[in-house]
Amino acid sequence: MNSLDFLASTHFHIFAWVVGILLFLVSAVMANETKGKKITHMIARLFYVLILVSGIALFIKGMDFGMGADYGIKFLLGLLTIVMMEMALVRAKKGKKVTTIWILFFIFFFATMFYGFKLPMGNKFF
Repeated sequence: MNSLDFLASTHFHIFAWVVGILLFLVSAVMANETKGKKITHMIARLFYVLILVSGIALFIKGMDFGMGADYGIKFLLGLLTIVMMEMALVRAKKGKKVTTIWILFFIFFFATMFYGFKLPMGNKFF
């Protein structure tokens, strides 16, 4: 088993995004300008990278299914979800309004989940 096989595992990808989202939510509810929030945010960023790397590996693996466009759309939705997560934390830290960012996060998150579970490599929950 080489490193691409491990990274292209749906189990690893799901683990990475579950932990990443939990860290994001914990960081979002913590008080601003605390050391714990900064640490949690930095660990969340590490998991964003793991999500992206495993997502790219799954995208490459998805090319074998002949569904590159579908996996490309799923990758784009996932990327937009991560961008909204990061924007929500950074804008909240600066004291700016984040209501629109939270709404977009939930829209992209549920679209990504729905689309990801419909793909051939996804677990069939829907």
